[in-house]
Amino acid sequence: MTDMTGLDLGPQALIVARLAAGVPDARLADRTPCPDYAVGDLLGHLAGLSVAFRDAARKDLGPTTDTAPGTAKPLLPADWRTELPRLLQDLAEAWRDPGAWTGTTRAGGVDLPGGVTGIVAADELVIHGWDLARATGQEYVPDQAALRASHAFLLAAAEEQDGGGGIFGTVVRVPERAPLLDRTVGLSGRDPNWAVPPVS
Repeated sequence: MTDMTGLDLGPQALIVARLAAGVPDARLADRTPCPDYAVGDLLGHLAGLSVAFRDAARKDLGPTTDTAPGTAKPLLPADWRTELPRLLQDLAEAWRDPGAWTGTTRAGGVDLPGGVTGIVAADELVIHGWDLARATGQEYVPDQAALRASHAFLLAAAEEQDGGGGIFGTVVRVPERAPLLDRTVGLSGRDPNWAVPPVS
């Protein structure tokens, strides 16, 4: 995987915060490209992963870094409109410390090199930013450096499994000439053409 040590997560974190600010309360129960998550669940997941990856950057290991994803349904904080932007900012700031990218740390209960963990954090922000934008009908232009890191990470993971399986689900085949975002979304196991299902 391309060395992205020192990647600034701030621009992508800000994009996700802006998307969250554009979510009306009336859409919190809407479906998302994550089959198990409604919009409110996705926002709660973003809050939780912001804390986990912030603490992983700080090497502050404990319950927030030891809990595997999917252990429990994400809880959306009551004050999420003010709390989530703050947590995203804290996440980005923690990864601006060069020490965050060195040594070994833990996230989701998995021990990883600091540099890999930082790229996983970028991938989470890129892919879940797309999820949130697509579910709520918002325009999405991710930070290009974070997008390149996400694509490299997901491509390497798929190649390790002979290209068929990604770490988040079966790879969705996307034309090689498709935009980088579409190819990255496909590698995450999502259909880039996903749209909000019509109300029945």
